Parts: sequence; C-alpha cells; structure tokens
Amino acid sequence: MSRSKTLRVGIVQQSCTDDREHNLAVSTAGIRDAVARGAQLVLLQELHTGLYFCQHESTDLFDLAEAIPGPSTETLGALAKELDIVIVSSLFERRAPGLYHNTAVVLERDGTIAGKYRKMHIPDDPGYYEKFYFTPGDLGFQPIQTSLGKLGVLVCWDQWYPEAARLMALAGADLLFYPTAIGWNPEDTAEEKTRQRDAWITIQRSHAVANGLPVCVANRTGLEPDPTGTLKGAQFWGSSFAVGPQGEFLAQAGSENGEVLVVDIDLARSENVRRWWPFLRDRRIDAYGDLTKRFRD
Repeated sequence: MSRSKTLRVGIVQQSCTDDREHNLAVSTAGIRDAVARGAQLVLLQELHTGLYFCQHESTDLFDLAEAIPGPSTETLGALAKELDIVIVSSLFERRAPGLYHNTAVVLERDGTIAGKYRKMHIPDDPGYYEKFYFTPGDLGFQPIQTSLGKLGVLVCWDQWYPEAARLMALAGADLLFYPTAIGWNPEDTAEEKTRQRDAWITIQRSHAVANGLPVCVANRTGLEPDPTGTLKGAQFWGSSFAVGPQGEFLAQAGSENGEVLVVDIDLARSENVRRWWPFLRDRRIDAYGDLTKRFRD
C-alpha cells in the first residue's frame, strides 16, 4: 500500500453581481475562510469576477475581459503569496484586440503564475452563447505543475468530455479541477432539473473512476436574469463537490447559497486504486485510432 499524502483543498461556491470588486471580495473572503480551516489549495468557480454574461450576445461585453497577467492575477497572486497557498482562478482573458479566451489561471504559493488553461470545448446554446465570446483554447490538455502537485485544470463544458479528462490523466495529472457555471432554465420541470443535475454529477464522478483520480468541482449559485428578457435567466445550481478516485463523495455543497467546502484528499489513494483497477494498463491504444474522427460513417 502507498503511504498517505494528504492535500487539503478548499472549494468556493458563490453567487455573483455586476460589481467586479464585490465579486472579487467574496472570492477573497471564501479563500480566507478555506485557509483558516487549513486549505492549502483553493478552487474558484468559472468567471467568478462577474455575472455569467454569455446569456446574450453584445460586443460591449468584451470590455469585461482582462489581460493575463493583469489586475485579477495581481490581486490573487498577492493573496496566494500572503497565505502561502495555490489558487485556481477562472477569468475572461483578453489575449489581443478581438481575441478572447475563457481561461483558468493557477497562482503559485509565491504569487507567480504557475500556468494557465484555455477552455477547449465551447458551447453555443440558448442562454449559453459562448462561441460569440470565446476562441477555443490552443494550449491543449496539459496539467499545470505546482508545488502541491500536477493539476489537471479543465473548464465547465469540458466536463462532458471523457477525452479531456483522459488526456490530463495520461499527462500525469494528480487531480482534476473543474471551475464551472451551469444551471437550470427556471421554466424546466422539476423532473428535468433533477435529470440535468444528476447527469452533471455523474459524468464528473465517472472521470474520477475511469482515471483513478480525485475530482474537484466549483459551480456558481443564484439566479441571474437574462438582460434581454428573452429567457427567464439562469438558475445556477451550485452543488460544488469533491470525489475520490473511485468516485466516492468527499464533500458536496447545497444548491441555493454560497458555501465554502474544505476537504482532505489522499493523493496516494490514486496509486492504490490504479493497482486494483489498472484501467490505464489495459487500454487498447492500438484500436482507438477512429477517436480522431468526427463520426464513424
């Protein structure tokens, strides 16, 4: 049996307003809360500095984007250094005029940027018009090395793709992280809401099982109206959680309010689980060539 190596992770679930400074203050308070309870690493939700603006399309909203490094990474980097922790943030990145990404940034314990990941899978659905705002990522599925381990950071819509989780695992990720902004259409039935949330939880637990890795998910909460009045808005369902390498729940937040989870993750358990269930050993990589096709017509 491998020796235990425990990492204490904080997960901040929050509701957001159109006041960037307020949102960042809420994130900061959540981080400090988690650290007061022993967290060494804190995961923030997708686009935590503002409202989920992709409910409609407007060129004016590109003004919300910022450079990386920039104001948010300076603030969070200083906080990471002060508290001697690693922070996983999620920002609207302005890469160049007319070129924007949905980008996760990892701040190291000394305040520097350890690395970033640009969201690869970009949705385009009613209320989630992300293709208008975000250029698909071009950094690939590359884990980010930190002083606390190798972090496989993915973002929201990436959570539905087993390929993304697998490639992070194959590159040596110690954990998988998903900053997320997903919710219900308030007009959906209670049964449909339950199906959607259960599917969201199940697919991410399956990534833990298939890869023998812990998975941590931070999702926003609260009702955010559609500014155009076309739809009823998005009721973000919270439910942030952490699971171990067999998909076992370690912690889970509620669906309606902001909450800070703090959970102990035994990183050595992945070694044990992969010895019991050697899925990576038994993969038939010689037979998977067609996975690079759009469809097997």
